[in-house]
Amino acid sequence: MEELIKKAGILIDALPYIQKFAGKTVVIKYGGNAMINETLKNQVMEDITLLKFIGLNPIVVHGGGPDISKALSERGVQSRFINGLRVTDKQTVEVAQQVLIGKTNKEIVSLLNLKGGRAIGISGIDGSFIECSKQKTIVDGKEVDLGYVGKIEYVKRCILDLLCNDQWIPVIAPIGTDAEGNSYNVNADTVAAAVAAAVKAEKLILLTDVEGIKDADGKIVYEAGIEQINEMIDDGTINGGMIPKVKGCIEAIHNGVTGVHIIDGRIPHCLLLEIFTKTGIGTLIKSDKY
Repeated sequence: MEELIKKAGILIDALPYIQKFAGKTVVIKYGGNAMINETLKNQVMEDITLLKFIGLNPIVVHGGGPDISKALSERGVQSRFINGLRVTDKQTVEVAQQVLIGKTNKEIVSLLNLKGGRAIGISGIDGSFIECSKQKTIVDGKEVDLGYVGKIEYVKRCILDLLCNDQWIPVIAPIGTDAEGNSYNVNADTVAAAVAAAVKAEKLILLTDVEGIKDADGKIVYEAGIEQINEMIDDGTINGGMIPKVKGCIEAIHNGVTGVHIIDGRIPHCLLLEIFTKTGIGTLIKSDKY
């Protein structure tokens, strides 16, 4: 009986958060070890399904970098990254499209459906949902062409509204397209941030393999504003693959997202802990209206 009472207490503790976020949209960037470890994978799918059934509107954007690298390696192609972005020639973008849309996306959709959700997989190519142009980066003051790496120009919100309002859970593969029909590999964190901005999401949650953003002394920064994050980029505290991640977070907040959470996807039921507890986990980047 004591154990049952404890379970009831947990549900009651979550009630204020369920009431607060009912009807709100939460964009989840699914990546890292939570995509590899079978136990974590199932727990994340359970969390997402539960969110939908209790009244939130989850939208999932997934990565798939390790699978792309593996597929390229099998073809004798070595992966190369600049400023955290994959250098993508014609062959690489074709492989990325095959892996992300044909394999990874459908596996996630299938698993969500097995958990009782109504998931549907899409990519930026469907209905020209994510319109892109070529993205370049700066190295040592010089502009570097990354190939078929996409810079997002526009996200068609109407497609997401139709799916969410009809009880679907959209699962988005990060491949975009341009006016000429070219496909572009787009950083999944960037896609998640752009989608969150387009739908004015209450939360953008990034699942990672780190505990959160750390300061120069290696301590977790549990809450930060945009100004502090920009300072950490400028002084090199935030570097490598974390740069496009947090820049996307900042852009999402500038465009109406209330809060962005960078959390450790290796923690069991990390999504529920983040949304339905007072302190949450990981790093919260706050907007002024948070």
